[in-house]
Amino acid sequence: MSNDRSSSTNGTSHRSWFERLSQALLGEPQDREQLVELLRDAEQRNLLDSDALAMIEGVLQTSELRVRDIMIPRAQMVVVERDATLTESLRNIIESGHSRFPVVGDSRDELLGILLAKDLLAYLVEPSREFNIKDVLRPAVFIPESKRLNVLLKEFRSSRNHMAIVVDEYGGVSGLVTIEDVLEQIVGEIADEHDIDEATFIKEHGNGQYILKALTPVEEFNEYFTTTLSEEEFDTIGGLVMSKFGYLPKPGESIKIDDLRFEVLHADSRRIHLLRMVREQPAAASQETPQARSAAGS
Repeated sequence: MSNDRSSSTNGTSHRSWFERLSQALLGEPQDREQLVELLRDAEQRNLLDSDALAMIEGVLQTSELRVRDIMIPRAQMVVVERDATLTESLRNIIESGHSRFPVVGDSRDELLGILLAKDLLAYLVEPSREFNIKDVLRPAVFIPESKRLNVLLKEFRSSRNHMAIVVDEYGGVSGLVTIEDVLEQIVGEIADEHDIDEATFIKEHGNGQYILKALTPVEEFNEYFTTTLSEEEFDTIGGLVMSKFGYLPKPGESIKIDDLRFEVLHADSRRIHLLRMVREQPAAASQETPQARSAAGS
């Protein structure tokens, strides 16, 4: 009998929770905070997994965030200039790793259109084809800084555009935003070719380039690259690099430490997250081995 009562009590509690969830979906509770609290309660009861909860919270957040909150600022936009040659455009594409680029005229406020990297493939197949960037330009979409992300996502889906140029109240370009930027607010950061596995600090990227997490221990860095960077003042490469800058650098900024060139790939308002490192070739004289110099002296 006691088991039956226990089962009945649990069933009542279980139904009560679902009734509360149903009420939430039908308009109850009265505000979003109560709804989120209810969903978190469901996660604690193993009725939702943590990833699902994070995505639901991300969806709810998109109606509160505006484009200005996530856009790539004007100064950090990777652009192609109107007068760029095919070689210059391809070099820009390869170095940045992006697939879409704003094309600008005399200034970044004179935005002429969007260049898709794939539209240049035809010129590689037909080298004799005359290149004119105007022939491959696609129209740019302009949006205000105040547009809500949920509205922007709907527009991206309906128009099949993946990039929009953000303008301020005076019509000047203030940045850009992509569909990936919006989706990352829902599903978290989307991995790309620069991302590194959770347990890995250093990833070889070809052509003598390496992608490093800023949290890479200096000791591990020295062991990997047979270098002698100081391990006394800073524990991580990110801390060492930032100390050499003397300030918190923005993505795209680079600095040389000994024969190593570090470029900031990802950073926020508080710290560096990801770096690209290239070992620059030393001068010919410094490339001589001690044995070679000894032989030359004799």
